[in-house]
Amino acid sequence: MIEVGVSVHDSLMVADPRRRRAVFGRAKAAGLDHVTVGDHISFHGGTGFDGLVSATSVLCTDDDLSVIVGVYQLALRHPMVTARQLSSIGQLAPGRLVLGVGVGGEDRAEISNAGVDPSTRGRRLDEALELLRALAIGEAVDFEGEFFQVSSARTLPPPQPRIPIVVGGKGDAAVRRTARFGDGWLGLFCSARRFAETREQVLVAAQELGREPPAWFGLSVWCGLAPDEDTARELLGHKMHALYRLPAEKFRHVTAAGTPSQVAEQLAAFVAAGARNLTIVPAAASTEAAIDAVAEVRELLSSGAAARS
Repeated sequence: MIEVGVSVHDSLMVADPRRRRAVFGRAKAAGLDHVTVGDHISFHGGTGFDGLVSATSVLCTDDDLSVIVGVYQLALRHPMVTARQLSSIGQLAPGRLVLGVGVGGEDRAEISNAGVDPSTRGRRLDEALELLRALAIGEAVDFEGEFFQVSSARTLPPPQPRIPIVVGGKGDAAVRRTARFGDGWLGLFCSARRFAETREQVLVAAQELGREPPAWFGLSVWCGLAPDEDTARELLGHKMHALYRLPAEKFRHVTAAGTPSQVAEQLAAFVAAGARNLTIVPAAASTEAAIDAVAEVRELLSSGAAARS
């Protein structure tokens, strides 16, 4: 089974609740499986959204949609605070959140301005994950690490069901981190070949650690969507340059663009590589057009028509 969702963050963080409900209603009516939200403290000079606040806004506005935080900058927060937030969300919307975590790194100033040495963020994330996992059980925790120390720490009630934690990133560190701590892996800016390789590495590494192999393998991918490929690529290039301050060509091999049929055909390679949870980060003429196009992509992927073509 393939699950397909959408990330339309700018349309969610608005004061008008009617606007938010309209966006969620359209996504739900279109058959999308989830909404994905991002997370930044101060990205490229000040932009960003708090991922858990954004997730809560979705979960409390709509009674059915699930949310993926992809990805939360856990290394920049104290895990006790995050554990409390997750406990609260678990009470409000049990079973509807997936927490993706990552080390960040695209903007070093964001990390250092949060009081974190960028060179330590990987080790901090590992410690935070270990502590967060322990706190999720609901029992008292004693922990003495390089960055975090707690004594008889506890967060009640523990989320029921437990909130899945998936690890974003690439390379050996992401494989090791997923195998040790994760319920799954979230691919970001990777090719279908790299996705398949990383998935296999995670499964092998988890088995070597004696852990149950993760079952959740997902992908967040930027996609330009329009009635023609040229327009789609222009829309995609504009949005990515505005966010990442880099030329669109730098991302061409890890993005997709075109009509919904063309995009579905490009994403079918990831489905064949083992991706079962896809988030499309769309660049389209409007939020409504983006949701409708993503829904068409979902239908093509779910039916297998994209792979056949």
